[in-house]
Amino acid sequence: MTESKSKSKGKEASSASDVPAAAEGQQQPQQQQRKGRGERRGRRGDRRGQERDSEWQERVVQIRRVSKTVKGGKKMSFRAIVVVGNERGQVGVGVGKAGDVIGAVRKGVADGKKHLVKVPLTRHSSIPTLSNGRDGAASVLIRPAAPGTGVIAGGSIRTVLELAGIKNVLAKRLGSKTPLNNARAAMVALAELRTHKETAKERGISLEQIYS
Repeated sequence: MTESKSKSKGKEASSASDVPAAAEGQQQPQQQQRKGRGERRGRRGDRRGQERDSEWQERVVQIRRVSKTVKGGKKMSFRAIVVVGNERGQVGVGVGKAGDVIGAVRKGVADGKKHLVKVPLTRHSSIPTLSNGRDGAASVLIRPAAPGTGVIAGGSIRTVLELAGIKNVLAKRLGSKTPLNNARAAMVALAELRTHKETAKERGISLEQIYS
């Protein structure tokens, strides 16, 4: 009796030990497939994020060390003026402030992408009409140019025009020399641009009447 009981117990133990092994063998391929799918999705998301980031170009116009007077003394930080654009008609100007330069630039890029302006471009990579922008004491005049002229501008205005994708343009600074005000004045001038079709639609006339 004792031998038969021990044999039956041994069979039960062996069968019980075999079942989890078989189940684990079936579960491992499923887990590997799930992991493989998750890794593929992660790689696709990384590639898409890299493609989106590669479309935008960033240029730092100015970095200044600024201070704020507080109760315990002066708090030093950095301010960065950054221009963001894709050279296909979208451009933005952002300002970031942080305790280090890298953090200030990162904040400036994020701020610039929040304030993007759509610029209408002609087939010769120029602007359709003359435009004048003003911000504070800075005034900027931008006018179209013939193919091959290039970007005739200086300072932060040139950076804004280049990242907007404009390759033939004439620009003149008429007021303050402050880089931030000039960049924002150029943004105002670009935001006020309208194509001939949009102007004709707003005025309720045909496109031929504008050219006549």
